[in-house]
Amino acid sequence: MRSMNETSRQVVLVVTAAFLVPTCCLAFVPQSTTISSRHVDGSALDALPTMIIGPMIKKMRENQAKKRMPMVDDSEARGQAPGLRVGGNAWKWPPIWPYDQNFFTPNEDIQIPNAPSQMNPMQGMLMGGMQIPDTEEAQNTEDKNVETLDEVKYWGEEKVDTKTNLDEDAAARLTRHYAFYLQDGMSILEFGAAEESYLPKNMKFNRHVGVGLNGKLMDQNPSLTDKLIVNLNNVIEEKGVDSDELKMLASEPFDAVIMANTIDFLTHPREVFKSAWQLLKPGGIMIVPFSTRKAYADRFERAQTKVWRDYNDDQHMWVAGSFFQFSAGNGWENLLGFDISPESAKNNLENNGPLSMFQKGKDNNIYVVQASKAFSDDSIDEENPEKSISSRMWMLPTMEERDKQLVVPRLGRVYRRTRNPLQKEVIADHIALLPTVYEALIKMDQFSFTFEMQSQLAADLVLDPDFKANDEQMIALKQGLGLRTPSPQFWKPVGELTGAMEISDKINLLAYLVPRFGSGNPAQEDALTAFATGLKPTFSVIRSKCPDLPESDVQLLGTELLCAEILFPDRSTKEEFATWLGSMTEEDFKDILALRKQFNDEAKQELTAFREEQAEMQRQREEVQKRYKEQVAKARKERTMAFNPKSGKFEELKKN
Repeated sequence: MRSMNETSRQVVLVVTAAFLVPTCCLAFVPQSTTISSRHVDGSALDALPTMIIGPMIKKMRENQAKKRMPMVDDSEARGQAPGLRVGGNAWKWPPIWPYDQNFFTPNEDIQIPNAPSQMNPMQGMLMGGMQIPDTEEAQNTEDKNVETLDEVKYWGEEKVDTKTNLDEDAAARLTRHYAFYLQDGMSILEFGAAEESYLPKNMKFNRHVGVGLNGKLMDQNPSLTDKLIVNLNNVIEEKGVDSDELKMLASEPFDAVIMANTIDFLTHPREVFKSAWQLLKPGGIMIVPFSTRKAYADRFERAQTKVWRDYNDDQHMWVAGSFFQFSAGNGWENLLGFDISPESAKNNLENNGPLSMFQKGKDNNIYVVQASKAFSDDSIDEENPEKSISSRMWMLPTMEERDKQLVVPRLGRVYRRTRNPLQKEVIADHIALLPTVYEALIKMDQFSFTFEMQSQLAADLVLDPDFKANDEQMIALKQGLGLRTPSPQFWKPVGELTGAMEISDKINLLAYLVPRFGSGNPAQEDALTAFATGLKPTFSVIRSKCPDLPESDVQLLGTELLCAEILFPDRSTKEEFATWLGSMTEEDFKDILALRKQFNDEAKQELTAFREEQAEMQRQREEVQKRYKEQVAKARKERTMAFNPKSGKFEELKKN
């Protein structure tokens, strides 16, 4: 027979391992208590001393109940379907796409590449003209060879007869949700279509196009009016699904896009959501239902991505919401998350802990994340150009939301200030060139070229009427940034001779120089050569007449004068410029320098003032929301009548 000490030790080991109960709980254990040494699971629950685990389970349940509280304002819940869990004001996002591609790869297909070599392109023009290897050359990486999933074969052959068989209760909840947001006469596009769409039987839609890889199951779907065999995982990075047939549907955009139980198989979700946005009418809705990760893992686990296998249901909701945010940003509005699980379902949200072993119910949980396509401005609003410019950038590839938020105020500020109609046209037309610029700029992320600097250079380039983002200009930009080996005739001497300039002034110089390339005009080519060869003698003249001027100011003043008179054809010849430069006095030079610096200061002040104005507007909006919530809370506390759902009547509240 065991001694009391042996029994106590066993209680400590078993209970602590399973429930993290502190040893002080042994004070509640009767001397006759014995616990089986087998693993504690649902079948052994009765063997556990209830006085030990009861308070712990209760506390855990209370904590998890708090986590499952809906994050939604009362005002948001009005007019929405039942089950709203995450309101539009609750979502929080990082500034850039936060996922590694492995997140969206089946575990069996994940490859582990060698770490790429590191090099610093800031050693180029911006850091003194040092030559470095071309960072665009292929890097030597070796991947582990694995046999990856053939999606076309998997869905079109191996699983051609395998149905989802969504739980009946869950299907009914999904149908009810669809009925709330869809209407007769709508046109519906369904991504990942199969044998059943779960749409209300009493609704008649104008057309219903199914998109997927299982044509046999789509043929069994009575709701579909058309079908397209398309692999949603075959994409053009940053742009959308690579299917001409799918793109052609944009000529008649849809009222709604639905995508049930498909998100867990998407290897490039951002591109799929981009395509959905492009195929929707403004104001159209995208509804993305998904089941708990265990719902059909026995049938389709091989195709489920890592993020779906490893994360819980609550995390899946936030991940799904992020696909809306990072596909079109503010191009989506009214982003909402629902838990529409039937009463027979387990309470899976935020539940990966010890209590999961005691969960009762079925794995038929079902959730929905949805949003509507916002209306973009057809023209630039003179009163609020930032809003219009932002709407034109919703679907621009390459650029992160962080970059868009930095560029928009700069372009908006210039648009407000200028009275030149041509300059306004340039801004409107050149917004589409930003992705090409950022294809180069994003390679500067890992170096000391900040996001603010990137936005400054990008905005300055697209504001230039001569900038077309053609091949010659992009090569010039990369050489100027040091991303390619600087040309010995131009960028190498320019980089070496302007090494003392402040980084903001170098960015301004790049914005002057890059648009002059690729013009096809021999006179412009000659002007570029004259600029490069004129730097050294110009700096020498300024130093001789302004001996106390810092070298950074000498280089700033000299490049400004050359840009103004030599960089553009037919302004001044080299001889005329040299004569004029020789006639300048120290006072003349310092006056020009003061004006140049004043321009910088004014630009910074205007940008700071704009940001402060935007921050104040945001603060006022938050204050209004806060007051509204306080008023609602006060009204609830002081009200004397309330609606009784049991009686269906308003009744007087009983005071405690």
